[in-house]
Amino acid sequence: NPHTELVSCLRAAWLSGKTRPMEYRVAQLEALGRFLDEKKQDILEATASDMGKPPFEVELSEISICRSELNHALNNLGTWMKDEHVEKNWATQLDSAFIRKDPYGVVLIIAPWNYPIHLFLVPLIGAIAAGNCVAMKPSEISRNVERLVAETLPRYLDKDCFAVVTASMEEITRLLENKFDYIFFTGSPSVGRIVMTAAAKHLTPVTLELGGKNPCYVSDTCDVQNVARWVAWGRFFNAGQTCIAPDYVLCSVEMREKLLPALRKAITDFYGSNPRESPDFGRIVGDKQFRRVQALLRSGLVVIGGQTDAEARYIAPTVLVDVQQDDPVMQEEIFGPILPILTVASVDDAIAFINARERPLALYVFSSCKKVVNRVLERTSSGGFCANDTIMHMTLTTLPFRGIGTSGGLGRYHGRFSFETFSHPRSTLLRGVGREALNAPRYPPYAPSRLPLLRATTETKRLAAAINV
Repeated sequence: NPHTELVSCLRAAWLSGKTRPMEYRVAQLEALGRFLDEKKQDILEATASDMGKPPFEVELSEISICRSELNHALNNLGTWMKDEHVEKNWATQLDSAFIRKDPYGVVLIIAPWNYPIHLFLVPLIGAIAAGNCVAMKPSEISRNVERLVAETLPRYLDKDCFAVVTASMEEITRLLENKFDYIFFTGSPSVGRIVMTAAAKHLTPVTLELGGKNPCYVSDTCDVQNVARWVAWGRFFNAGQTCIAPDYVLCSVEMREKLLPALRKAITDFYGSNPRESPDFGRIVGDKQFRRVQALLRSGLVVIGGQTDAEARYIAPTVLVDVQQDDPVMQEEIFGPILPILTVASVDDAIAFINARERPLALYVFSSCKKVVNRVLERTSSGGFCANDTIMHMTLTTLPFRGIGTSGGLGRYHGRFSFETFSHPRSTLLRGVGREALNAPRYPPYAPSRLPLLRATTETKRLAAAINV
């Protein structure tokens, strides 16, 4: 196996204890900060070459988010690393009981192409903060970012403990044959199944951050112009190649007729009359991805956009109507600048439509009525939920980012949750010596008369006022 020696070297570094001290972790995190500062222009150029990403979008969704996560980790690492002392029963009152946040060991991070810096570095920040050695694989699809990371990041991090692995999709299976102590994967459900199957052979815990079709319910009580801007921004940011982008809209027929001109205006306001000429609208990452998204335009009726250019990998911001539930655009995550609108009769019909499908990574509701928002929140299930905006919930380091079911129901990250994901909560009891007489009642030969004492000192009792309504 071509990766065995690399993994063995990382494990030797891990066993040396080098990554455990807080000072070491801080130094490596600060080195990541220098990477972001010193290679900022290179990042802008690489993402522009790969996907035509506007510099503003890169600053906001790649660099700024990484810096926020980095600073949050540096600000709180000392607190996160502290042992968490727990309540004790009477039998252990003289002892010390706590949870030690241990590093897992040698972890593997596999990143996707759509946000090749953000979705690469944010889990890496958590893995370093938790004290692990890391093998990290950037996506080969965003090849310019892959080259940048592979060539420059090792100059900033400790080469003994952190290694960038470049491999094609076919070679990932060989990489996964090695035993890792934790695997963090962001990508499609189909590849997620491959990762989980490989991890199961070694009983390796995993985090799977996948995708899905994120619904938007637009109620009849809302500011249509604002909703159009929120939806258009979230859908067409990064040319729609965002795992938490709004994937389709559910609304009444009356709201659809109001929403369409508002969406047309929002798209024109954002990108001009010809979005192809806009410096603020990106491109599809590759030819294969372009052909897949272009084929989805055959669903329903195009009422806004629809123009394409295969050579430039350009697909205009597009809105579809008269979409049927069994159309191709409703069978998979779109991952491109296409927004289908489907009509429903009521909020309850929208809830039933959402609940009849796999649980999404994100769910969006737009309404000026709190009862409508709360009804959808209480009666649906999704990885994340956001009312009266799109995407912004994932900018908070204090909220866990995760999916559920096929959208990625294993693990969570961002902020402290990243640290906890890459940490093993080690249950620890430190008992004192010289108290052996207190242990005598539990030893054979057993006597029923000792049970009341043992139960009194080890059982947790229910409190009369424990339930608060």
